[in-house]
Amino acid sequence: MTIDLTIIWAFIIAFAVFAYVVMDGFDLGIGIIFPALGRGAERDKAMNSVAPVWDGNETWLVLGGGGLLAAFPLAYAIILPAIYPPIIAMLLGLVLRGVAFEGRWRDPNHQPFWDFAFTAGSFVAAFAQGVTLGALLQGVEVDRRAYAGGWLDWLSAYSVLTGIGTVIGYGLLGSTWLIMKTEGPVQDHAFRMSWKLFPATLIALGAVSLYTPFLEAEYFARWFTFPSVLFSAQVPLLVAVIAFLLFRSLRLRHDYAPFLLTLGLFLLGMIGLGISMFPYVVPDEVTIWDAATHPSSQAFMLVGTLFIVPLIIGYTAWAYWVFRGKVGDEGYH
Repeated sequence: MTIDLTIIWAFIIAFAVFAYVVMDGFDLGIGIIFPALGRGAERDKAMNSVAPVWDGNETWLVLGGGGLLAAFPLAYAIILPAIYPPIIAMLLGLVLRGVAFEGRWRDPNHQPFWDFAFTAGSFVAAFAQGVTLGALLQGVEVDRRAYAGGWLDWLSAYSVLTGIGTVIGYGLLGSTWLIMKTEGPVQDHAFRMSWKLFPATLIALGAVSLYTPFLEAEYFARWFTFPSVLFSAQVPLLVAVIAFLLFRSLRLRHDYAPFLLTLGLFLLGMIGLGISMFPYVVPDEVTIWDAATHPSSQAFMLVGTLFIVPLIIGYTAWAYWVFRGKVGDEGYH
């Protein structure tokens, strides 16, 4: 049996992207909802809840971007010029968020400024990530294996919609993270925010899901024609099931279920993205096999990846296990 290394590398990059969304989404979400938190103890507890883990989350972003360059160089060469502005905005937002995170503790005399910078950086990074996704889904103009579009082709009603949806979804991740990690008045506030962000997330997810099939004829065929619809229809059904369970867990004030179920919504969104795009990495232009590097290069990189990825998963799991409790006035307990 022949092993298709291209499929394996596509899965590795998809896994890295999802891991980044899981692990950086909630702390970006904390920044997005930060203005709604009370000054002082509430904001301090929110920051303390992510302090032990936030700065390792971008590891997965590096793995996804580096993997795309190494395993699918043609896709990297076409996609990056098409989305330079949102990518630059995202990186600047992440830098601002990181500086503000440290500055808030080290320069308490200017804490309101650092709080604003933390929120601004989180919002810009989240919005830029959503816009980047929308720009990729709506398609990239290619001519002779090179990007042939303009500087602002990424900007459209659809990409703005995906950007807004990402901000709202990350906000829900942040509020459900606080439900899981805090107690008392802070947790009560997180429940109230989750009740507002939960329906907003469903509306945004529904709007993007209804818009996407009409971007490309092939997207429409995969979602609405037989026999593809037999598989694709399971995604909205599962979204409905998870939405019901999330509603129930919020009503019953569960600690862990709201966050885990919100991650489930993001996972289904990722699966929906795969249904729409696969096997294209540049919609209707370049497949993963067209963009892939030589199999010998893929095999060489895979050897290192099989050692590095379990190591990253291991130390990440250990960090989350060590800081698995609730956050009190003096930190984790």
